[in-house]
Formats: sequence, C-alpha cells, structure tokens
Amino acid sequence: MYSAIRMGNIVNNVNKYGLNDYYCQYIYYYGRTIHMEPQDENILQALQRDGRLSNQQLATEIGMSASACWRRVRALEASGVITKYCALVDREKTGHMLSAILYVSLERHDVHNVKAFVSSVQSRPEILECLATTGDADYHLRVVTKDMQSYNRFLDDFLMRLAGVRQVRSNVVLKEIKMDVALPFSG
Repeated sequence: MYSAIRMGNIVNNVNKYGLNDYYCQYIYYYGRTIHMEPQDENILQALQRDGRLSNQQLATEIGMSASACWRRVRALEASGVITKYCALVDREKTGHMLSAILYVSLERHDVHNVKAFVSSVQSRPEILECLATTGDADYHLRVVTKDMQSYNRFLDDFLMRLAGVRQVRSNVVLKEIKMDVALPFSG
C-alpha cells in the first residue's frame, strides 16, 4: 500500500516535531504524491486563504479540536506538503512597475550549461519563476523590475551574458488578469 522506507522518512521527520507515529499514519506516499484526508485539504484551503490564522482559528474554521488540527498541520509541514509561509506583496505599490514573461532557449543542453543556467537564475531576485518547458523555448521566466531601464540592465548585464543562452524573447505584461498562488482543492 505504501513504501515503508518513505513512510519511515515521514515518521522520522514528523517525530522531530514531537508527534508520535499514530498521528502521521493518515499520510501515505504513492511515489511523490501524498494521499490526504478531506480534513487536510480543508486545512490547506484555509491556510492558502490566510496563512496567519492561529491554530485555534484554523481548528474552529475546519471543525476539529485544536490539538488534532495542530498535529495535522505539523504532519503536513514535516512531509513537505506545506513548504513555507509568506506574505503576498502588491508589486505596483512597491514600485515594481514592469512585469515580463521571458522565453529562453539554450545553445546546448549539456549538464554543465544547464546547471550553470539554473544556478544563475536562482540567484537573481528579479526572477520570480523559472519553468523548464517543452515547445519552442527551454525555459519560461517571470521577471519583475522597477521600470524599463532596470529591465534593460537585467537583460544586458545578466541574462544576455550567460554562457549557453542562444535566444531570449520577451513579452511585457500589460495587465494582470488573474494572479493567484492557491492550489485548487475539492474540499
């Protein structure tokens, strides 16, 4: 039904949070996907709406005891389902007026070039997302800068100087129609 090794890893991770094995038995690994109970999905939906909910508020909203809710949240964190908590910031109110989608193609796809590209991209705060894709481009980047001058400097001083980059195509975002990070759950 589940891999004892993977379940053992979960138990070990959960135990470092002070939980005993009984409370993490509802999480089963099927390869890389975790099967969750409806209560877990309800917890995730609520936390995606408001990550600042106290445990008591979350438990009340979900309809479970505070201790059971705390154990489930800790198990979701320990298993890697919840990866971090953060604040979503309005980019225009902070002066980041330019948003662009870039399509990047590499010259060669050898391990060295790909690793160097990925490492360089991960180090740049202007790059909010980097996706390896199929199709005409190898990577799609979502980039945010203060203005067109900053964007041009980003291209000239960084992206176009990376070894192995063959082509960069840009689409400047005119208007964000939908911008969300919450995953859809049926719960």
